[in-house]
Amino acid sequence: MRKTPLLFILLCTAMLATAQNKTAKFNQVLADSLKSMVTVDQVAANVPQGKYRELPSEEWQHFKDSVFSTHKKILEQVFAQYGYPGYDLVGKEGEQNFWLMVQHCDKTPDFQKKVLNAMKEQVNKNNADPKNYAYLTDRVLLNTGNKQVYGTQVTYNLAICQAIPRPLVDSANVNARRKEVGLDVIEKYLNLMSEMHFNMNKAGYEQKGITQPKLYAIPQ
Repeated sequence: MRKTPLLFILLCTAMLATAQNKTAKFNQVLADSLKSMVTVDQVAANVPQGKYRELPSEEWQHFKDSVFSTHKKILEQVFAQYGYPGYDLVGKEGEQNFWLMVQHCDKTPDFQKKVLNAMKEQVNKNNADPKNYAYLTDRVLLNTGNKQVYGTQVTYNLAICQAIPRPLVDSANVNARRKEVGLDVIEKYLNLMSEMHFNMNKAGYEQKGITQPKLYAIPQ
């Protein structure tokens, strides 16, 4: 079984400890630490690449779980120390990196919900991205047995290669809600997800005679 390297864990812990001793408003050490962590996060969040393609599915899942659980512990430390880290503390990239890793803490929706509540305050201050807030809102709702409101979380009709929203409340008005937070219409988003899914699984779809994803008409 492969595990998250101990050296990486110790490095992140050391960097965060240093960050906590900083008194400056903008915390470059914390921003850099989040950037290092998200690099590993994205390896685990996407389909196996490179050497990871050789891993048996059980070992790959263990690797993913190890990365996400380790990062969750570090993110909890950051959140306990600073609350939600907005633009003023870690910059736009740092805010994005923190949010992205919280997205992957699906096994602890209570933590995700605490972060979401704190994030809302920063969004209201223009100190965090409202689009990220929408994505995390949907994630928390689905992870707690409710319907999403922005349609950011999808599944796929594998018979025609088409993205479809996971359970969604009041679908007739979803584009109005998306517009409020700066998201494009859901049809464009679903088409993008369908195209990405097709490209990631192109060989399999072509074997079934599917040469392109099924796309939605874009409302005028």
